[in-house]
Amino acid sequence: MLHTMSTTVEFASDRSADEVNEEIRALWRRAGGTLSVEEREEYQRLVLEWAAAVPRPAKAA
Repeated sequence: MLHTMSTTVEFASDRSADEVNEEIRALWRRAGGTLSVEEREEYQRLVLEWAAAVPRPAKAA
């Protein structure tokens, strides 16, 4: 049986981009610059959360 993964990422963050960025920086500090497989998965999740939290410029009408 084949399973397909969605290529659409929908991520709602209750945290600001700055808060998520600080967690990303802390992850890199703890890892000493080299991420394990588990840490890479956490990093990817955090980057998606950060991207969702970054303020978007208002569109011109």
